[in-house]
Amino acid sequence: MVDVLITNGPWLIAFAAIFGFIMAWGIGANDVANAMGTSVGSNAITIKQAIIIAMIFEFAGAYLAGGEVTSTIRKGIIDSAYFVDTPELLVYGMIASLLAAGIWLVVASALGWPVSTTHSIVGAIVGFAAVGVSTDAVEWGKVGGIVGSWIITPAISGFLAFMLFQSVQKLIFNTENPLANAKRYVPMYMALAGFVMSLVTIKKGLKHLGIDFNNVETYTLAIAIAALVGIVGKIAISRLNLNESADRDTHFGNVEKVFAILMVCTACAMAFAHGSNDVANAIGPLAAVVSVVQSGGEIAKKAELVWWILPLGAVGIVLGLAIFGKRVMQTIGKNITHLTPSRGFAAELAAASTVVIASGTGLPISTTQTLVGAVLGVGMARGIAAINLSVVRNIVVSWVVTLPAGAALSIMFFFMIKGIFG
Repeated sequence: MVDVLITNGPWLIAFAAIFGFIMAWGIGANDVANAMGTSVGSNAITIKQAIIIAMIFEFAGAYLAGGEVTSTIRKGIIDSAYFVDTPELLVYGMIASLLAAGIWLVVASALGWPVSTTHSIVGAIVGFAAVGVSTDAVEWGKVGGIVGSWIITPAISGFLAFMLFQSVQKLIFNTENPLANAKRYVPMYMALAGFVMSLVTIKKGLKHLGIDFNNVETYTLAIAIAALVGIVGKIAISRLNLNESADRDTHFGNVEKVFAILMVCTACAMAFAHGSNDVANAIGPLAAVVSVVQSGGEIAKKAELVWWILPLGAVGIVLGLAIFGKRVMQTIGKNITHLTPSRGFAAELAAASTVVIASGTGLPISTTQTLVGAVLGVGMARGIAAINLSVVRNIVVSWVVTLPAGAALSIMFFFMIKGIFG
């Protein structure tokens, strides 16, 4: 059956490229909008500014650090041994998975649901492998871990966001002189943000560039960056012309302005880390198809990236955000709970910290669920009444539906593609 790959190779690669682009577009519309939602919702930046920041940093993350080499079979969810004799089934399945996950992301984005792009592609791959090939071809333990992460990741990030925001309240907002305390403590929060964000970037971003630090070097570098950020922050805040003798409300406004500056920095770093990490959801299956077709049916453990794949993914992500990202930003930033820059900062920093913890412990993680959990944590710090429970219910339903929806669509497309080429 390898003849199928040789005769239809260009067509198979063309379809995989188009569907990979749709998938990247969906990631931009849904996932990137999440990463930017807190900054936009708290009015730290406008939607236009968010799109510009994301364009630059997502593209840089995806292009510079999005993976010289992408693991062929996404995160080891299916066993490649089952495809050695029928490599064309793997090609059909990966093409079907890209189209299925891409369509589901576009639908979810249109409805304003922040769903997980990782879970969309995982559901799609599991679907075609279990039904189209063999239930034994799926590593069910890995799938169980992903389902477990639905509860664990939002819980960790929610708890961290809750604690962070409580500390901001106690140290700054609930004091006699919030402005003076902001000048004292905000540089410390900046240093903490610098530490976490540099860890995310070093751990998630740079390893793809072949820059590999051991743990000691990683933490030393992160601490150095944190100290630098703290010092720069202290100098910047001391230069702000803020009226010390104004009333408390003005002070609160001024403190939020300081946090707004901080939000812009965390948004940039979050976008870079996200671009480097999640572009693989679109280009991993695409790289697998290209590799199998070009090698005449040989399934390698790692798929070398052809030069055009990364830019395709990066451009798709940026366009998806620019054209379609507004609705998901609205859900995360405005509809769950009312965000101010200080609350948004607590949520974003908590989400980034959870990403660091997860990548250190190998938990399968979804940036979306981490961020939603963090926003909920900040809302909880103000009491349950501050949270829009109907929005939260819709989000949770959309999470549960994502795996089966991806699977069902991918099974359907798999048999259609098999019928056309087989």
